[in-house]
Amino acid sequence: MQTKDVAVDRLDALAEFIMANRYLPVPPKERNFVGDGDYKAIGVEFLRHFVSLGGLRPNERVLDIGCGIGRMALPLTLYLDPESGSYEGVDIVAEGIAWCQRAISRAYPNFRFRHLDLRNELYNPNGSGSAALVRFPFEDGSFDFIIMTSVLTHLGAAEMAAYAAECGRLLAANGRCFVTAFLMNDHARRDLAQGRGRIGFKHDDPGPEFQGIPDVPMAAVAFEENFLLAAFRRAGLRRRRPARYGSWTGRKSAVFQDICIFERETPAEGGQT
Repeated sequence: MQTKDVAVDRLDALAEFIMANRYLPVPPKERNFVGDGDYKAIGVEFLRHFVSLGGLRPNERVLDIGCGIGRMALPLTLYLDPESGSYEGVDIVAEGIAWCQRAISRAYPNFRFRHLDLRNELYNPNGSGSAALVRFPFEDGSFDFIIMTSVLTHLGAAEMAAYAAECGRLLAANGRCFVTAFLMNDHARRDLAQGRGRIGFKHDDPGPEFQGIPDVPMAAVAFEENFLLAAFRRAGLRRRRPARYGSWTGRKSAVFQDICIFERETPAEGGQT
């Protein structure tokens, strides 16, 4: 299959090919720390979102912040063009990066993975660096497409703002940033007040940061929607369109977390979200 010929209208065929391909590397279940669900199926689901919502093209330069153990990278190996497309994955869990380097980079040299030793009480409690002071090891404007799936849901407010700032620094002109989050807003509060929520966030907490599991604060973090948007605006990024809101509050949705697509803000667009 020629990856450079893949277009949106061929995603179904590509998805079927990935799911049926038993030669693609999949980590052992006991080493998969990136969440529940079928490893390949979730990766394929997000490949669809990257293309249909984020406009990802096969010839673009991709940065996957919080790449984990390669769940998003695996389907991208068959989508990104091996000559003109590229992928960089960074994560704070050394074991996941080591597996990706062995299982993915050896077969796909345009896919590279780096470990960042940043502290996170859930995933890397003994890390030496502060996520609130993060600076990723890449030059300004290096990427056309930045991915942060299930990353901001495990960061505090200061760390979230630092990651947003780095996305603003690293995103090229006309680039897009694909972000998932738990966004607290009036609709979410109404659902939570009615007991429909699927995580233990409290609708009457003052915010702007909310913990869904108080005993493990970084296990599930939500942010006031306007607070998160303001952090990205300070980084020079605006949300392209309203979020695709997820089912975590109990609303009907095909996705669980809320999805936002950010892009470079121009002076005339300063008030948009």
